[in-house]
Amino acid sequence: MLELYHNDMSVCAQKVRLALAEKGLSYTGHHMNLRSGEQKKPDYVKLNPKGVVPTLVHDGFVVCESVIINEYIEDAFEGPALMPGNAQGRARVRHWTKQIDDSIFGATATVSVSVAFHHQYTPELIEEQVRFRGPSYRQMVEAFRKGVDNPAFPAAIRRMDKMLGDMDKALEDGPWLLGQQFTLADVVLFGSFLAWSVLCFIAARKRDRLAGVVPQAATLSGTLISVVAGVVLWGVFVVWAHQAWIGVRPY
Repeated sequence: MLELYHNDMSVCAQKVRLALAEKGLSYTGHHMNLRSGEQKKPDYVKLNPKGVVPTLVHDGFVVCESVIINEYIEDAFEGPALMPGNAQGRARVRHWTKQIDDSIFGATATVSVSVAFHHQYTPELIEEQVRFRGPSYRQMVEAFRKGVDNPAFPAAIRRMDKMLGDMDKALEDGPWLLGQQFTLADVVLFGSFLAWSVLCFIAARKRDRLAGVVPQAATLSGTLISVVAGVVLWGVFVVWAHQAWIGVRPY
């Protein structure tokens, strides 16, 4: 039995749902209300000590962290191969997936929360999270409320743009990041990639090969894209339309 604790708005949960769909796997979904802090309740924290989504439970075995979950899905179940059959290819996939955890997730969160999500942080929610995470959480929210003046905003934009350039170059060799094979590298980057494509960031940053992948990405992801994400991305687009990128343009 497969169970997935997730949220429609979560990019990390989205890429796990995409991996499950690619494998043709059915699962029981438990949608977590992140705004109400359901993911911080004791029963869930027993499953996922970080109190985040997603969490996969397979016949009682708990797997956390979306990149690890996707590799577990690949290893544990039959279906279309989402990893190459050789060591070099698997290393290339992990080169991409590691960047998500190392910096891309944080950069995307900085931009989206700074321009769209920060107004949803009520005083009650902030105090609850401070109790759970410590006083640094309040400082983080105060930075988000500065919008594009958040000190972390320029570096986040530069990191996103660097990733787009790397992806565009990789597509010289084929329709996917590793050439002809659709892999977990494509799966884990689709959440961020679709966000950037909706706000026209790819076209604006002169990524011609990436622009050609947009229809494929939309077809493969289908209903996995939350309508809520569109609201967030519109907020990011407004910032772009007001030339927020000017001061951090890398070219």
